[in-house]
Amino acid sequence: MRTPVLETVLPDTRYGRKTMKKTILAVSFAMLMSTSAMAAKVGFAMSEFNDNWLTVLRNATVKYAKENGIDLIVEDGKSDAARQLDQVNNFIASHVDAIMIVPHDASGSQAITDAAKAANIPLVYVNRYPANMDTLPANEAVVASDETESGTLEAFAVCQLMRAQGKEGRYYVLEGELQHPGAIHRTKDIADINGIDMCSFMKKIDLQVGNFQRDQAQNLMTNWLSSGEKFDAVIANNDEMAIGAIQAMKAAGISMDNVIVGGIDASQDALVAMKAGDLDVTVFQDAAGQGIGGLKAAIALTKGEKVPRLTKIPFQLVTPANIDQFTKKN
Repeated sequence: MRTPVLETVLPDTRYGRKTMKKTILAVSFAMLMSTSAMAAKVGFAMSEFNDNWLTVLRNATVKYAKENGIDLIVEDGKSDAARQLDQVNNFIASHVDAIMIVPHDASGSQAITDAAKAANIPLVYVNRYPANMDTLPANEAVVASDETESGTLEAFAVCQLMRAQGKEGRYYVLEGELQHPGAIHRTKDIADINGIDMCSFMKKIDLQVGNFQRDQAQNLMTNWLSSGEKFDAVIANNDEMAIGAIQAMKAAGISMDNVIVGGIDASQDALVAMKAGDLDVTVFQDAAGQGIGGLKAAIALTKGEKVPRLTKIPFQLVTPANIDQFTKKN
């Protein structure tokens, strides 16, 4: 509905000021009602709430929705794919205009896509790619980053540092959740960098799954340290695990000047660790950009506008040399 325009026409004095006041109030009320009717209702199914980076994404998206009059309903999937499907079906039953989802498990995306398609409700996958990426309906899209960039930037930077410092290249890998697309890609990126001539000197000692959690990574690092194995670097799939490894090493009295540690996300805690000289490399993943970008795509789809099947939010390498550019972004 087009917003009414109030023209500057002098009122007919025969009707008096009271009548003119009623007219203005009626027009104002009509404008308010039209604005409310236009407010979109969007359901947002998050994979989990207990993740620091996803909390930044969620908060930025909620803030943007409030500022733009969007009714955003956010649900915690609690790392349960079946629970997320139930939440999507509940959104459909409550007649939302669009659905956003950070899927816990990419393999469950087909059922989610099918449910939204059957209800003819636009759906946007955020942060994590669905398994059915190539067959998404016209009113479904993905807003995420290219994980090939993240792990490649991290691993190559660690490789360069090890070469510059004359290290032997022995490293540990902390992997995220096994079924998480980001963890899969980032771990593969490390292996791919290890395969190029410049970094062929690198030698992986061990890989363990830390599920993106700081405490789990701390325990895994403690176990590695107890083996007495010599190592030069720790390459983690995210900052939380990198920080957990750092905490374990510092508790064991290891100087962080002697170990290269890499993470991904450029979280505020990670940037603090970098400024303290503990973290050497991280990669900025734009949480706000992904969340807000996903919401904008969802709103565009409700209006029948064309949205690219994939909108990529770029990763950026963060080191002590350029850290000041990122201190307030995540």
